Amino acid sequence: MIFYVFCRLPLQLSKKYGSVFTVYFGPKKVLVLAGYKTVKQALVNHAFDGRYITRILEDNNQQHGILFSNGDNWKEMRRFALSNLREFGMGKKTAENQILEECRYLIEVFEKHNGQPLDTTRPIMQASSNIISSIVYGSRFDYSDPQFKEMVDSANETFHLLGTAPIKFYNMFPWLGKWTKSVKIVWKNTELQFNIIKDIIHHLKSSLNPQMSRGLVDSFLIRKQNDQDSGLTDSHYHDNNLIRVVANLFHAGTDTTASTLRWALLIMAKYPHIQAKVQEELRRELGSRQVRAEDRKDLSYTNAVIHETQRLACIVSHVSHVTTQDVTLQGFFIRKGTPVFALLTSVLHDESEWETPSTFNPAHFLDMHGKFMKRDAFMPFSVGGRVCLGEGLARMELFLFFTSLLQRFRFTPPPGVMEEDLDLNPAVRFLLGPLPHRLCAISHV
Repeated sequence: MIFYVFCRLPLQLSKKYGSVFTVYFGPKKVLVLAGYKTVKQALVNHAFDGRYITRILEDNNQQHGILFSNGDNWKEMRRFALSNLREFGMGKKTAENQILEECRYLIEVFEKHNGQPLDTTRPIMQASSNIISSIVYGSRFDYSDPQFKEMVDSANETFHLLGTAPIKFYNMFPWLGKWTKSVKIVWKNTELQFNIIKDIIHHLKSSLNPQMSRGLVDSFLIRKQNDQDSGLTDSHYHDNNLIRVVANLFHAGTDTTASTLRWALLIMAKYPHIQAKVQEELRRELGSRQVRAEDRKDLSYTNAVIHETQRLACIVSHVSHVTTQDVTLQGFFIRKGTPVFALLTSVLHDESEWETPSTFNPAHFLDMHGKFMKRDAFMPFSVGGRVCLGEGLARMELFLFFTSLLQRFRFTPPPGVMEEDLDLNPAVRFLLGPLPHRLCAISHV
């Protein structure tokens, strides 16, 4: 029901009321934008660059960090994070090598199950979070590390709870819902994660070398010290921002990639003929050698399958913005401070942009010669000033993780489960991941 109210209902309303309309979530009046043309027109306008922050996210972030802050703080922290993501790997061989190393650890986990059914959630989340950890901290975690397990499991629980009815109710009526069990668990998990981050930062600070940054945290600490030495009293480089920047990157860099990769493996198990075509292309183009990022240009069908997974799954159903100034959109006057929900689902499933919007169809991204082609309406990372700052890294991760796993394994449903029984409806989460399931990873090397 909660998925219907917040995702499918606005999509249905857009068919009746058009691409710009308003709804009430409790006492809050929200502007809803639907369809590729309308969403893109709005989000590339800087008047829509503000972030609408729900009560539970305001509680946990307090206008610090990147994802859930606004104004000068958001601009400075985003600029800093983007600069460091690029410096420590995004789009470089460094990141590629880190991802390929992590692929080997993930493959080892799958191999230990010897083709028996496994829940891919934790190992895939650990693999994806290790990539962002390498960039942020300068090192990865062992999958057996108790602290790492606790961090990943608590994050997974929080991602689930943020999409549930009690949290939605709290966001609308905080004075009534603050003592509910789900809210208290989210607060507890947030405190746990912040404390772990503080411990790691303390350890890094004790061995900090101002002449050699190991990762984003080192760069932040060096900048913080430089600002203090310069006598700045209003610097954005303080502990509250550091903790939340790290938490934001950990969460954004974990669940988005992990959810998409889990969708991809589930879809391969459901459609074995598509999986077979991917693996045939991998064998034809690569043989038995390790895939590299540069191989993407030669793997048109595989690349199309990854893009189609992102399109159909649409793990970010909508992005929440707020107008930073008065603005006119398609003849409608919108006041400064208006909450705006831009429906990415309506873009990625737009009937005027996609030939078969409700069906998994890699041909959406293939031209008449079978070569990969870009589509303007493909925007799973959003667009404009709030576009996902880790888009380049996420694209590389998805490609290298997916191809490495498909080179090694054939994914099937568990014994007794038919392909048609695999459910492609999303789970209720902050991001739309697949429902709980198990798959068999059968080695074919």
